[in-house]
Amino acid sequence: MHPMTTKLRLGAAIGVLVCSSALADDWTQFGYDAAHTGNNTAETTINAGNVSQLITLYNVVLPAGVDSAPIYVSNVATSSGTKNVLFAFGSSSLGDFSSTMGTIMAIDASDGSVIWSHDTTGSSQHASSSPAVDAAHQYVYSFGVDGYVHKYAIGTGVEVTTGGPTGWPQAITLKPDVEKVASGLTIASTGGTEYLVAVTNGYDGDGGDYQGHIVSIDLSNGVHTVFNAMCSTVTMLLADGGCPNGRESGIWGRGGAAYDAATNQIYVTTGNGQFRLDSTHHNWGDSVVALGLDGSGSGGGMPRDSYTPTNFQDLDNADIDLGSISLAIVRAPTGSSVAHIGVQGGKDAMLRIINLDDMSGQGGPGQVGGELQLIDAPAGAGGMREQPAAWVDTNGDGASWVFVASFNGVAGVKMELNGTQPSMNPVWQVGGAATSPILANGILYSFANCSGNTCIVARDPTTGDVLWNSDTVSQPHWQSPILVNGVIYAIDGNGSLWAFGLPRTDNIFNNGFDP
Repeated sequence: MHPMTTKLRLGAAIGVLVCSSALADDWTQFGYDAAHTGNNTAETTINAGNVSQLITLYNVVLPAGVDSAPIYVSNVATSSGTKNVLFAFGSSSLGDFSSTMGTIMAIDASDGSVIWSHDTTGSSQHASSSPAVDAAHQYVYSFGVDGYVHKYAIGTGVEVTTGGPTGWPQAITLKPDVEKVASGLTIASTGGTEYLVAVTNGYDGDGGDYQGHIVSIDLSNGVHTVFNAMCSTVTMLLADGGCPNGRESGIWGRGGAAYDAATNQIYVTTGNGQFRLDSTHHNWGDSVVALGLDGSGSGGGMPRDSYTPTNFQDLDNADIDLGSISLAIVRAPTGSSVAHIGVQGGKDAMLRIINLDDMSGQGGPGQVGGELQLIDAPAGAGGMREQPAAWVDTNGDGASWVFVASFNGVAGVKMELNGTQPSMNPVWQVGGAATSPILANGILYSFANCSGNTCIVARDPTTGDVLWNSDTVSQPHWQSPILVNGVIYAIDGNGSLWAFGLPRTDNIFNNGFDP
């Protein structure tokens, strides 16, 4: 247990914290679901009629600076009773993102106190991954700076160190000084089997012999499968020098591997590195690759399908990576001749629609071009590094939307038809730096500028109009908020955990809060 400084802010009433013991929604991985849509479809407490009433419930300085989004599980049995628990991974020193220690924390959502924590060491670098919880809500999985994914009992923090052919923890990289997991971990099920998927990238400065790769772990037996973005014919973790014909390709997007249940595939986007396929090179730089949830491709180092833009070499030369964000899985508009689509952005400030059933339009992996549409990204100046959110306006015209954010602002893009082919129509955009947006009950939220400061901002997703601003928070880096059971949780760039919700008249010190 770490010492902790607490700053608790109360509203006009003594009791301000939302009681949600009757609610049982959860946010168990980055972006809410395995597709990382960022859309909490179960939220009902906060709506357009009351969002303007949100107040600060508490502000707690955490013992480790968290450079990612937290996750949340309700009704967890702990040593101090049943709790609703946030899980977050951070560096060991507050705000020190060059720290050599990583800390996974289980945090009481009612007051921000740490229930249990574990430290990992072994790298001179930091990581910024979001943890994930299995479907049974028994274990939380977290990357450590030692290069492993660790498995902890959610209520007690007891680490599992047995099971499977290699046991736990599971190695994700053999080179933790040059490879890390910056993306959220993905957990999804197919055919009754649950898998955890982790992806790797390099560190700032693109230094060292790193090769982004995908590790899919069967949680029933610990068996894992590896797909390397460089030297993809090698199906194991690479040591230094293990890929002499490829380096410096990473999977950087905040969402990591995006799973689409409709196609039963994961989609992973790479940035940096060479795209080259021949007898001695199997390199997938600046590409979107499709794999089975179990990590399987089509054999011979080939994924099941792929998309690579025709200007892949220009992207690599200019360091304007396709893979700066993960693919957004978006519902095709009604009447579309293409059943399954994704939207891919990048540091080149472009948006592409990709046919997930034939990604290049040429019937198989390894081809170039073939996107259905290519447009300049609204609010994309300076490059895109934030995970888009996807939403269907079920209370309006039924249209699907994608929301993109960057250092230059946030924008709403509506999916429409050009004939029978899906097409993007940018509807609105607002300026000012924003991080990965989320949605809940038809409201869009993100870190964003507010009167020259930084706040959590709520917007009408169809117009971009501001519905509510939070108190001023510290400017974030890769952090993004979550909203679950009527409370917004966000960790800012100063290492503070914030909670925002509706006021109550109960005394918070008399069981008035159980978020």
